[in-house]
Amino acid sequence: MIARALLLATALIAASSAAALAQTRETFTNRNVIAAPVLRANVQVSSDLVRIGDVIDNAGSAGQIAIYRAPDLGTTGSLPVAQVLNTLRAHHVIGVDTRDLKEISVTRLARTLQGKDIELQVAQALERRNGLGDAANLSLTFDRDPGDIRLDAGFSGAVQPTIARYDNRTGRFDVTFEIANENGAAAAKLRFTGTAIETVEAAVLARNVERNEVLKSSDVMVERRPKAEVGADAVMRDRAVGMQARRQLRAGQPIKIADLAKPDLVQRDQSVMLIYEAPGIYLTMRGKSLENGTEGDVVTVMNLQSKRTVSGTVIGRGQVSISPPTSRPPQTSDATSSLGTTQPAPIAVATVSSPIAPKAE
Repeated sequence: MIARALLLATALIAASSAAALAQTRETFTNRNVIAAPVLRANVQVSSDLVRIGDVIDNAGSAGQIAIYRAPDLGTTGSLPVAQVLNTLRAHHVIGVDTRDLKEISVTRLARTLQGKDIELQVAQALERRNGLGDAANLSLTFDRDPGDIRLDAGFSGAVQPTIARYDNRTGRFDVTFEIANENGAAAAKLRFTGTAIETVEAAVLARNVERNEVLKSSDVMVERRPKAEVGADAVMRDRAVGMQARRQLRAGQPIKIADLAKPDLVQRDQSVMLIYEAPGIYLTMRGKSLENGTEGDVVTVMNLQSKRTVSGTVIGRGQVSISPPTSRPPQTSDATSSLGTTQPAPIAVATVSSPIAPKAE
């Protein structure tokens, strides 16, 4: 009876031990499956070092160990898998699942500031400083071309100007920016120096123009020029077209108000029409202008019939108005006298509703 009990107890203990051993093996097996390190095909890093945790999953406590230097900012490099495995073994990381990879790529993340954006940031920092105008009108020349600037990806803060100096006598600027790091590192500082010039749109001649020439649309183009060069009396393109040059002008020269005048409607030695108007009278005669004149100018003209000279006001192209006498009411004889004739000899006579004064005896 006692022997039978002992046998039963022994069997129970054996069964219990076998079950425990099986459970232990299963636990280790599951643990090994979960913890197996797996190689990554594409690695991205934001610092200048590549760590074990960057190249494999399930790196555990070895994840923070640095094993390579990262590529240059914003670039990608490659590593043979055999080399990576040898490096990992040196740090007691074994059993890595390579997934049949031959090499892995490593990319260093970066924040890129493009040159045109840097120029805009500098212009905005200088806007309306010490006599400068809007940022859009500033032309910048850097002492060193900033080009595209790359920073660690952690520098994700806004570009903040901390120093902005401008000397309006020399045109020199000195601007410093700071960019905060999201990882708590010291802010990046960027400094730029050079010259700044304010520019304006100016009407510029496309060709040489002679004195008294009238500007056509094809003669004038618009360019940005330094404000100091153009001056305060610059002419806009739409105001320049159709105007007459007061003097000879060079191609590429910004056009100023003093360079232009209204075009002559009457030229020296040009045949013109003399016009006399009074209540009830409209007379026209042929004449010759003795000088140039634009609209509103008083010029001297010769009556081609009487060969006498009179003064009149230019009122249109080839037209000169003769004013009636002011000493007494205008009569037909007065009109012809003003035109410089001894006898009425108009080319055309037009009457209006008012009666014509009778001819003096």
